[in-house]
Amino acid sequence: MVSLLKNYVNRVDYDSYEDFKKNFRFKIPENFNFGFDVVDKYGDEYPDKLALLWVNDFNQEKRFTFSDMKKYSNKTANFFKSLGIKKGDKILLTLKNSYEFWFSIIALHKIGAIPVPATHMLKTKDIVYRIEKANIKGIISIDDDYLINEYRKSEKELNTNLIKIAIGNKSYLNWLNFTENIEKFDDKFDRPTGADGTSNDDIMIIYFSSGTSGHPKMVKHDFKYPIAHIITSKYWHNAVEDGLHHTSADTGWMKAVWGGLYGQWIVGTGVFIYDYDRFNPINLIEKIEKYEINTFCAPPTIYRFLIKEDLSKYDFSNLKYITTAGEPLNPEVFNRVYDIFGLKLKEGFGQTETVISIANFLWMEPKPGSMGKISPAYQLELLKDDHIVDIGDEGELSIKTNNVQTGLFCGYHKDRKKTNEVWYDGFYHSGDTAWKDEDGYLWFVGRNDDIIKSSGYRIGPFEVESALISHPAVLECAITGVPDDIRGQIVKATIVLTKNYNSSEELKKEIQNHVKNITAPYKYPRLLEFVDELPKTISGKIRRVQIREEDSKK
Repeated sequence: MVSLLKNYVNRVDYDSYEDFKKNFRFKIPENFNFGFDVVDKYGDEYPDKLALLWVNDFNQEKRFTFSDMKKYSNKTANFFKSLGIKKGDKILLTLKNSYEFWFSIIALHKIGAIPVPATHMLKTKDIVYRIEKANIKGIISIDDDYLINEYRKSEKELNTNLIKIAIGNKSYLNWLNFTENIEKFDDKFDRPTGADGTSNDDIMIIYFSSGTSGHPKMVKHDFKYPIAHIITSKYWHNAVEDGLHHTSADTGWMKAVWGGLYGQWIVGTGVFIYDYDRFNPINLIEKIEKYEINTFCAPPTIYRFLIKEDLSKYDFSNLKYITTAGEPLNPEVFNRVYDIFGLKLKEGFGQTETVISIANFLWMEPKPGSMGKISPAYQLELLKDDHIVDIGDEGELSIKTNNVQTGLFCGYHKDRKKTNEVWYDGFYHSGDTAWKDEDGYLWFVGRNDDIIKSSGYRIGPFEVESALISHPAVLECAITGVPDDIRGQIVKATIVLTKNYNSSEELKKEIQNHVKNITAPYKYPRLLEFVDELPKTISGKIRRVQIREEDSKK
């Protein structure tokens, strides 16, 4: 059993959540660099320890030990340096779930350059926005013809010429081939010192936020950030030393490093990466069974797809722990998942700006639909009009910033105005509303902008969506408010149906009555619209703002 966990926490084991909340502390070494202090340390001391197991849909499989990770990240770092990439340079990564992402991000950490991961589904306007906003110096991308062409159009629009590297077997004019080039370079890379070395307060990574209600913001984290994910991996995911953990997430979404890199490797578990072209729930289940995944995390959307399948023939005996985050978990999904897997799904909550902030931690009995309790990483309060609300009352999730806490973002890059809008009066104001019950569990209500005010009632989208999703016809749904002269707003449901149902007026009435029987009648959707798919951000979150905008034009 091999782990570096003890190097970064004051204590590993706890008797209860209360013990954990009261006594947990990080140990932050000076000038911590994940590439050298975690990856290379494992590579030197435990060279054969499994770091990454990568598979795709074409029966390809690659296993990388920490010795391999040290070797290939060093070769990659030397390649990047030869191109003039240096400390502080921003490099855009659109690598999907290719294993070269891990080589590249570790290499950039070692150099002190700043990775800016993004989805491979970017369009020209998205790329132009990111290049300009982040002052991107280079691009590392999958060899997707459509995406490469989008980059070409972006460069032409901006009249610029960036460093461009493509992974894969295809050749493109003015693009360097990743695999061919890293093989030319030495597998030794000395830790930079002096002004070239990294410090804890340097910017380590930038992720663009989801952009659910406007242009994505550049969320910057410093070099202490990986240590904060110990809480994510050890005490929420329950990742085990020398085990195998899988989080379903594209590397363009921050959940990929939440569940596929930092905390997992510090804890000492291997990471399983499934690089699929198109999501298929059965393919995923087959991989979980075949590769004997121990711990698994996915957004509720994926669980919703899984529970619609017949999974009775699969053996899940190696799967010991399952978690979810990224969007609220409906109680109906929790119950169906328990029926299938025999495991209680542990929900958590966090943002691109944080690590896990609220969760059903190891010692806790989950309450279906609740996010759990507050992480010891943060001093978190529920605020309304600058006052802490009472038990049972709704308030904005807000994190104290008087002593900036490990794992909390450093602000929005090059946007002091946006930073000041959320970071004031000694708190980071998350924009999310919740309430706390008498046992200390928190319950998500919605984004501040998504709360519906109808006939004097405040209605959170999540509670109505939870009622809707419990109907067998509803695969996915989004609740929004529509202006109404009498009530102020009325509730609208935008619904994607399961494959066995077709839209009809009779089905609309059936669903409305179902909601009235599940929750308070004033919350039921007076308007229903059936659609083929919901509008989503590139990270998969529902864009209720787009639904509202489209409704306003009707």
